[in-house]
Amino acid sequence: MTPKRKPDRKMDAAIPVQGSTGVETNDDALIQAAREGDFAAFEVLYQRHRLAVYRFIYQMVHKQDDAEDITQEAFVRAFHNLHRFREQARFSTWITRIAMNLCTDRVRMAQRRAFLEQKEAQGALEWMTMSGVSPNPVEEMERNRTAALVREAVMALPAHHRTAIILRDFEGKEYDEIGEVFGCSTGGAKLRVLRARRALKARLAPVLGEVETEEARDEE
Repeated sequence: MTPKRKPDRKMDAAIPVQGSTGVETNDDALIQAAREGDFAAFEVLYQRHRLAVYRFIYQMVHKQDDAEDITQEAFVRAFHNLHRFREQARFSTWITRIAMNLCTDRVRMAQRRAFLEQKEAQGALEWMTMSGVSPNPVEEMERNRTAALVREAVMALPAHHRTAIILRDFEGKEYDEIGEVFGCSTGGAKLRVLRARRALKARLAPVLGEVETEEARDEE
């Protein structure tokens, strides 16, 4: 479950506020006004879309601090690249695409750190085994819980599969919106989601099977 976002003055302060729009208007008009120097127009876009962007990012990285930082960075990057926004696109999918790329970079860095930490942990485990010290069985049981396995499986998917799963199954996005994020057709988006689900199922099948087998033995 995505945690309720706390007010973040640092995040809010990152978007310049100046001038005023004074009226409720659509995203295209706000983007055009922001391009012409109306900073308050972009503030309206930020307030309108930030929670949806934050929820998407949190599902990608599963860390509240990282999600807040990436949300801030995504909107700052969008603000400085408004001249690249294509009018036929939707701002919501454009900012989601920016967020997706930032998440991919952040997750890639985290995976590199995790790999190094895993090597260190493996060395420690080998030392414990050689020394006759057994790892904590409670910690082993915790690692086998289904919820943790599912979360780990999603996070371990390649970025394009992980994003497709999150957009469709977690965020409930329509296929045309997913297509805009990936830069493909609606049919292409459906195919991406199908492949992502198959990849997740294949990754989960062996580990969930082990958990079910252990639970069945416990009931005997």
